[in-house]
Amino acid sequence: IKVKLDDGRSYDARVLGRDPLTDLALLQLEKVSGRLPVVKLGDSNAMKVGDYVVAIGNPFGLASSVSAGIISGKERDDFGIVPGPYADFIQTDAAINPGNSGGPLFNLRGDVIGINTAIIGGGSGIGFAVPSNVARNLLPQLEQGEVKRGWLGVQITDLKPDVAQAMNVPVKSGAVVMDVTRGTPAERAGLRSDDVVVSIDGKPVNGSKDLTRIIGSRAPGSSSNLTVYRGSQKREFKVTLGERPDLEGVRERGRGSQAPVEEKSEKLGLSVTDVDARAGAGRGGPSQGAVITEVVPGSRAEEANLEPGMVIVEAGGEPVRSARDFQRILAKAPSGKSLLLRLQVGEARLLRALPVP
Repeated sequence: IKVKLDDGRSYDARVLGRDPLTDLALLQLEKVSGRLPVVKLGDSNAMKVGDYVVAIGNPFGLASSVSAGIISGKERDDFGIVPGPYADFIQTDAAINPGNSGGPLFNLRGDVIGINTAIIGGGSGIGFAVPSNVARNLLPQLEQGEVKRGWLGVQITDLKPDVAQAMNVPVKSGAVVMDVTRGTPAERAGLRSDDVVVSIDGKPVNGSKDLTRIIGSRAPGSSSNLTVYRGSQKREFKVTLGERPDLEGVRERGRGSQAPVEEKSEKLGLSVTDVDARAGAGRGGPSQGAVITEVVPGSRAEEANLEPGMVIVEAGGEPVRSARDFQRILAKAPSGKSLLLRLQVGEARLLRALPVP
């Protein structure tokens, strides 16, 4: 790796450490004589949407190009550039092009509050930077060569108000535990499916991204206190975090289903049929369940955000292995209440609350 400075000096450099999940690396210049100019890492948390920023980089080989703009958004992690919500990107409309990556994003005091990393190619003025505080927190680990993240061993989703009502949980936001992997820190701590995590060490958890981000920022082996609602009861759990594995574990699958049967509910505006066991497993989905084939516009099913292709694997706390299972559970569901559905789409797990007429 060669590092060329604006005054023409050039140095060899080596990688001390890198972190693909935030698209960051730390380089060390070699055989440096004399002092080098430096910039100060600012506080990215202090920046607000609308604040002016300046980006400097090398777009298309045009050295030391400067562009200006504002902060368009914060805490962006849903545009698919790198996996996971660990980087918590700053969005800016300051022009960022190929060659700007790795360059600084300054506030008007000259502090670096971000590191430019990505753009959305089909848009205009939609660029992203890793916040300076994320880089600062990772520096001690990058200097040691690698980044290790805390890990619970759960699958989670956001708690929605209608789902909270169906679960009898007295909060409207949090992270719902969809599944607990065997032999993980979460299982050893006593967490279960349908637990709702609302805070970690006093820090509020408003959704699944918060939980992933906070746990990922903790060191493996450290202890955290989780505040959890199990139904209407508030509980505290102390968990010793493990180390986030590089690969997700392989899930256990069922052994197939009976011949496909289609069931339809006119009142709900919903049609379901049996899952094709071979096709489901082949796509990473469940081998048993009731797959939604039709949702009538304006129906209760549409109000519950159900969509064709979703697979119902549990309803009202009972397993759903077929379309008939779902119809049987639906027939005995209390009128005027919401039926809590556990669904799967590929590897993702979801919760929905279906109003029963």
